[in-house]
Amino acid sequence: MKKELEELQKKASAELNSAKNREEIQAIKTKYIGRKGLLTQILRTLKEVPPEERPALGQLSNVIKASLSAKVEDALRDIDLAMKDEALLEETIDVTLPGRGVKYGKIHPITRVSQEICEILMNLGFAVVEGPEVEFDYYNFEALNIPKDHPARDMQDTFYIEDDIVLRTHTSPVQVRIMEKQKPPVRIISPGKVYRPDSDVSHTPMFHQIEGLLVDKGITFGDLKGVLTYFVHQVFDKDTDIRFRPSFFPFTEPSAEVDIQCVMCRGEGCRVCGQSGWLEILGSGMVDPEVFKVVGYDPEVVSGFAFGLGVERIAMLKYGISDIRLFYENDQRFLKQF
Repeated sequence: MKKELEELQKKASAELNSAKNREEIQAIKTKYIGRKGLLTQILRTLKEVPPEERPALGQLSNVIKASLSAKVEDALRDIDLAMKDEALLEETIDVTLPGRGVKYGKIHPITRVSQEICEILMNLGFAVVEGPEVEFDYYNFEALNIPKDHPARDMQDTFYIEDDIVLRTHTSPVQVRIMEKQKPPVRIISPGKVYRPDSDVSHTPMFHQIEGLLVDKGITFGDLKGVLTYFVHQVFDKDTDIRFRPSFFPFTEPSAEVDIQCVMCRGEGCRVCGQSGWLEILGSGMVDPEVFKVVGYDPEVVSGFAFGLGVERIAMLKYGISDIRLFYENDQRFLKQF
């Protein structure tokens, strides 16, 4: 039996050395060391061998099986390497062919418009500041002349976290925080996310605002009109008409809504502007003296103006978008246009 085992090993090794592909190697493996292979058939006659010789023959068969298994793996690896080398020789690369285009991300339209707005106002000397999105009721309302029983709170539906902690409904609290720490002059803009429980084609529960504040000696409503007129002409174009319409905000007095000529119909009247020819884009006004008193400014010495705008609103008008929800649905067909 020992001679049979050694002869089997010799024949299997010779056949593996001459095998030319994976199929031949797998066939040799099955033939010699498979469950029904020649090695198994020889071992079935082990019971006919004298008992004292069986351990040595069993050990020899294990060694032969392990050796042949290793040779099979080596042969398969060599075949794979040979096939890879052959493929590399045949599949040459034509370096003169144009490369495949690489897709890359683009700036989201909201980010794009927000950056554009900030850049325009920074060119006028405004500094960008930020503040917390989770805000105290004091900064979000009371310091801005909106006490707890003030009807103006109905203008800003609010997400309350606790009785005195809210998700900010506007970025105006940043202005109060800055004025508490900085003496006039102050010239800042505060971009960021704000939250109100409202959702339809023109509102989302989370949206973006940019609010501006300028405080110094001798600031007038004329300065406010000059800054906002320049801003509108930069965002849209110099031919866009602008008007200031009296309004009410609890933290400014006097207050004004700023309208622009409808970008869709150029003032002719259409469905978008309700046939009026005008579209409201932001709110503004002179800072109320009561707000100055809260932060320790003397309203007899300094004056200032503030304004606030919705980034989504500007983006919708700038790009002719009819549904605000398109900004947040991540539809590639929409985003690729920007």
